Amino acid sequence: MITGADSAKPKPALYKTLYFQVIAGIILGIAFGYVFPERAVAMKPLADGFIKLIKMLIPLVIFCTVTSGIAGMRNMKNAGRVGLKALVYFEAMTTVALLMGIFIMHVWQPGAAMHVDPATLDVSAVTAYAGEAIPQTVPEFLLKIIPNTISDAFDKGDMLQVLLVSVLVAGALMSLRDRAYHISQLVQQMSDVLFSIVSFVVRLAPLGAFGAMAFTIGKYGIGSLGALLNLMLGFYTTCVLFILLGLGAVMRLLGLRILPFLGYIKDEIFIVLGTSSSEAALPRLIDKLIVLGCSRPLVDMVVPTGYSFNLDGTSIYLTMAALFIAQALGIHLTAGEELTMLGILLLTSKGAAGVTGSGFVVLAGSLSAVGHIPVAGLALIFGIDRFMSEARAITNLVGNGVGTLVVARWERAIDMQRAKQTLDIG
Repeated sequence: MITGADSAKPKPALYKTLYFQVIAGIILGIAFGYVFPERAVAMKPLADGFIKLIKMLIPLVIFCTVTSGIAGMRNMKNAGRVGLKALVYFEAMTTVALLMGIFIMHVWQPGAAMHVDPATLDVSAVTAYAGEAIPQTVPEFLLKIIPNTISDAFDKGDMLQVLLVSVLVAGALMSLRDRAYHISQLVQQMSDVLFSIVSFVVRLAPLGAFGAMAFTIGKYGIGSLGALLNLMLGFYTTCVLFILLGLGAVMRLLGLRILPFLGYIKDEIFIVLGTSSSEAALPRLIDKLIVLGCSRPLVDMVVPTGYSFNLDGTSIYLTMAALFIAQALGIHLTAGEELTMLGILLLTSKGAAGVTGSGFVVLAGSLSAVGHIPVAGLALIFGIDRFMSEARAITNLVGNGVGTLVVARWERAIDMQRAKQTLDIG
């Protein structure tokens, strides 16, 4: 676990830093995938193994941090106030992200030049995703949050279900007060143990990054992207603009700056870049925000919640991908149809986890619910979805970090002098 004392230690040699090792893994993976594509495809288990290790820990990490965070608020009134403020901010920024994706697609229009006949689409590759993404009504979506059993939420790793269980347990601990003191301490100690395990696992991030990039380049090739590069360029540009302008403006209102903050969490950004999973950096992000001066109970509550309710990068991806498919198929959406799509995406984006591939499933479900854009159009972007997952995961990570700072400042639960000193802001 990162502590204030740790942050004061002399900086290690560059080659010993995690971000340098992850960058090296990414570069070596790209080179290996380009030179030995067939062998590179076989490197995928390295990435899958690292992600599975992280996914194995995340449900318990979320349970312990959210439970400790809410219980640490001392009463449900404080917890409810913090939760409401967090959700208000999350919904506002998610809406901004969705609208930015729509605006960029109307200006950029990367799919307009494709002129694809829907009858020629090969839907075999996306059948599994379309089958998994069943359209849901609002009541069905809400009922899905309730697990069949408490253990079922952890077995499935459903973040919304784990959050529900965490809130219920935290509420019970609050109501029992001193009688549940030892249980509260046990949850906090379990959280410390899990964070220690994560610190061991994250050392494998360079290996996971190597496997992920080697597989991606070996399977799809650097030059195989063709006309779809325009969509990728537009998506990456939008994510950068959202972080620098959108989140940058938010940081300015807080009295902080986005670039020093990005430098502060560079290790976590490179872990996400190499693994395409924002969950891989969740525990380390929590530690970094606490060191920055945010209240631990607040961080423990807000960050995990943001991983389900504040997926800015995924929101940008959903609108841009949906409109790209519509443009490529020559489908003109009216303003009313786009507003309907926006409303559906505001709901469906809340269920997307921070793991690579989940955005594609959510997109399939969203298109099914919208009805104006055929789900078969997913075949157009299936080959490049993997190349866009890094940008949306990084945007999700940065968005949740900034969101936690906003709620902490809103609640006066952050030491601003310490934050500015840590970020080297005069």
